[in-house]
Amino acid sequence: MQEKARLTHFIKQNAASLGFSFCGVSQARRLDEEASRLEDWLKKGMHGRMRYMENHFDKRLDPRLLVDNAQSVVSFMYSYFPEPVVNQPAPLKISKYARGADYHFVIKEKLQRLAEDLKAEAGEINYRIFVDSAPVLDRAWAVNSGIGWIGKNTMLISRRNGSFFFLAELITDLELEYDLPFGGSYCGDCTRCMDACPTGAIIGPRQLDANRCISYLTIELKDEIGAEFKGKTDNWIFGCDICQDVCPWNKFSIIHAEPQFHAKANWLEWSVEEWEKMDKPLFNEIFGRSALKRTGFLKLKNSISFAGNNEKEQNE
Repeated sequence: MQEKARLTHFIKQNAASLGFSFCGVSQARRLDEEASRLEDWLKKGMHGRMRYMENHFDKRLDPRLLVDNAQSVVSFMYSYFPEPVVNQPAPLKISKYARGADYHFVIKEKLQRLAEDLKAEAGEINYRIFVDSAPVLDRAWAVNSGIGWIGKNTMLISRRNGSFFFLAELITDLELEYDLPFGGSYCGDCTRCMDACPTGAIIGPRQLDANRCISYLTIELKDEIGAEFKGKTDNWIFGCDICQDVCPWNKFSIIHAEPQFHAKANWLEWSVEEWEKMDKPLFNEIFGRSALKRTGFLKLKNSISFAGNNEKEQNE
């Protein structure tokens, strides 16, 4: 077996043993086909107040500017689809990906282990690991590595696993065997994601206006949620899963087997009043190691108040 094939097999075998659902490899290059789409999205201001999206434009398109002499981009997919809530679910909602420990740390720790094993196998290599934490177009690289296609809701969709999964990359100077890019799209004429979005954030196929996205409003937006969204956020207080929940491909979603992604305590069943009573010490105790710490206690309480008022008005 040639060295490139041997090391590629080694990476994919190790990825599977660490719980990744899919691992694909593509050649490091500039993603010229994504440049105009990204530039147009930014010029239209559809990134909202996420000013960091304007930074490192060239690095977002070319991984060779992130890792010296980069030859390969290895893409990984890890499921976070949870088991259904057995008891009465809470009226206020948190995105499925944030139920357990912060995925940034969980996934990065797994990839660090993989990288150390790879170094032992291949010798000294240059590499960097990215878990949604740097200017990397992870969905574009996932398409290039054969994982799936970018759906009309801008999510990466796999025919075998749906879209409830995390994406991560290992960019390295190793030459590997490259997978064929995923060809085409399997959304067809379906517009369920676009039709279901209560704020109209999906303004066209693969066109997301973050200013109207519930995930943006409850996580990235540091100001209070605007009055124009009253009654439209469907009681989400951190993130949103609507466009994924209605996607037909998610009937193939596989329940994750990662203990760290299970919810801590019974907050999945909390009433509005219990959410409103949550103080900062309790927030730190339950969500201190989760993705919710990114938005912070005060922002979460603001979203709780916004959604809680809607819930109470509906029940009056």
